[in-house]
Amino acid sequence: MQAFYEATFSREMGCTEVEWLGWLPAAMGSHHWQRNGQSACVDIQNTNGSQGQLNLRWQEALPRRIALISIPRLLVSFQFEGLDDGQRYTFMRRFDLYMQRGGG
Repeated sequence: MQAFYEATFSREMGCTEVEWLGWLPAAMGSHHWQRNGQSACVDIQNTNGSQGQLNLRWQEALPRRIALISIPRLLVSFQFEGLDDGQRYTFMRRFDLYMQRGGG
């Protein structure tokens, strides 16, 4: 997890679009969001009453191949509007926890 999130940034996710769409509702929490094809708009209202939004866009990329392993890739862009550093951090902290995958 990061300590700071820019207003606009991109990520490469190791998942398929189907997996991403399955995880997205839980990652959004109670925030209202609407999907439109390969994008989504999230209304973010904070406890102090301020409101902003996050625009997400994604596209599938060629899988990453390492020897015989093939890892799917999804390129995702994040664009926050009307939210300060702390508000972006609060939203992304939850988002990242719900999107985090790992083994043990």
